[in-house]
Amino acid sequence: MNSQPAAATSDTGREPGLQLSCGYGTDRGLRRELNEDSFIASDPVFAVADGMGGHEAGEIASGICVRTLAGMPQLATGERTATAAVVQQYLVSADERIRTATGSRAGTTLSGVVVVEQMGVPYWLVMNIGDSRTYRLSQGEFVQVSVDHSEVQELVDAGEITKEQAAVHPRRHVVTRALGTGGETEADYWLLPVEEGDRIMVCSDGLNAELTDDHMFRILSTVGHPQDAVDALIQAALRSGGRDNVTVIVVDARNVMNDAGTDTAPRPAVEDEDTLPRTEVLDSAAVDTEELPEVPGSAHPADAPGPADQASAGDAPDAVNENEDRHDGLK
Repeated sequence: MNSQPAAATSDTGREPGLQLSCGYGTDRGLRRELNEDSFIASDPVFAVADGMGGHEAGEIASGICVRTLAGMPQLATGERTATAAVVQQYLVSADERIRTATGSRAGTTLSGVVVVEQMGVPYWLVMNIGDSRTYRLSQGEFVQVSVDHSEVQELVDAGEITKEQAAVHPRRHVVTRALGTGGETEADYWLLPVEEGDRIMVCSDGLNAELTDDHMFRILSTVGHPQDAVDALIQAALRSGGRDNVTVIVVDARNVMNDAGTDTAPRPAVEDEDTLPRTEVLDSAAVDTEELPEVPGSAHPADAPGPADQASAGDAPDAVNENEDRHDGLK
């Protein structure tokens, strides 16, 4: 197989407060030679970057993005003190580094969550730029939290096409916002209270382009363990065609307590194409990587214990993955 599942989970959190459990994995798909997705799954940051630009440029762009986020001090301390303003500062830095390294000939989308606390109450700080996505399964309700920055989303918002038509529209892969392309770099943010039993899923468009919301909901609502859910989602995307790189992170929340030590109140119940920026991104066969930033303490899924080791693995290391995909010829 050519998949790179992180065949272990990360159970993070501090007693007696919020406990997080996550699974993560990535696969280059059945038609791509390279995997241009990268991800970070390290409390309190869980995000997926989908690179674009041709050849190795997209991989470089997404890698720079997650390495920049890995520099946030909250990852070193484990504190959940970040704000949207802090996250945006790092995204601006990532944008500048990508443009410097690739000559503005590559870019990346980004979507995910940063876990933050305000007065002892935990929140999902959802961030999004481009058409990677963040979903939430809470109290039995499955919703897409992020809103795509894409031409077809603009058409849907204007009432010119339906969501179903958008899924097969010839311009569905054209994004209107990305990091590294010299355009708009401001991410959208949502602040949602963490509810007991919440399940967050972050993915590149290689997943939602192959699976309907109903299909993803069925897997997320019936597969108990986050890593098992990630593996099932990736395999389902491959069975449905696997036309693009597929990356998925699933994060579960439990023991959700506020500062008074009580539970927080529940809420009321096609063709093989790649993501493109609105303005054409040039292929970059030779990209200057000499100034690429280093990621301290990075962990690659290929280094994680295999499925047979899961039972004895214990707490898994957090993951920062700049995907150096294997080529084992999955057909």
